[in-house]
Amino acid sequence: MRYFFSFLLLLSLGAQAQWKSFIVGVKGDTLNRVDLQGRKQGPWVVQVPELRGERGYEEDGYFVDDKKEGRWVRYSLQGDKLAVENYRWGQKDGRCEYYNNMEDLVRVESWRATDPKNPYDTVAVVDPKNPAKILRYEVVKVESPSVKHGYWRYYDPQTGRVEKSEQWILDRLKIKEDDENADVAAADGTTPATAKKAEDKKSSAKPAQVLEYEKKNAGKKKIKVRDGNTGG
Repeated sequence: MRYFFSFLLLLSLGAQAQWKSFIVGVKGDTLNRVDLQGRKQGPWVVQVPELRGERGYEEDGYFVDDKKEGRWVRYSLQGDKLAVENYRWGQKDGRCEYYNNMEDLVRVESWRATDPKNPYDTVAVVDPKNPAKILRYEVVKVESPSVKHGYWRYYDPQTGRVEKSEQWILDRLKIKEDDENADVAAADGTTPATAKKAEDKKSSAKPAQVLEYEKKNAGKKKIKVRDGNTGG
């Protein structure tokens, strides 16, 4: 039995040796891990205190090689949900939601991140008279690591009704159609329906650890840790 406990101790020390620093959550899981190269890895809880009149906040999510990945949730210091953002390659990607202090939805944004290892994209050039008709494809370099792409909607927090709707195509605002919610083809040949399918397919490209973390923590208000004074 003595040798068995010694073996467990060695396993524990070996697991901790791969991290430069970390904290332990109330369930015994390691959070805020920093690897030996100084990169943030895995689940993190970040706290930002109030400073010079700017409100503080807390957010939790997942890091991969020092970059945000997957779903991140932001809370006020009083515990109210302020935002749900999605990241890829450390940049906003996909649907992002923002709330007021009463947790009423006030804005939904749509973003598209670019792989820093391949900053090029194929864009469809459509017929101005018939947006559904694609004339040709062009390869362009994406200048920004994340661009507005898709539908942005602004809500009345009291009624939940859409007050304003915009469609962005690679950081360019599309001319308003008669029906803003119509299934109109975008410049890349996608429609809201096909874009949703593409986004669902793209989410499967996330690291397995991120998908498991998001599934495990979906719907949770926040993650408690023993020492809540962790900087970001």
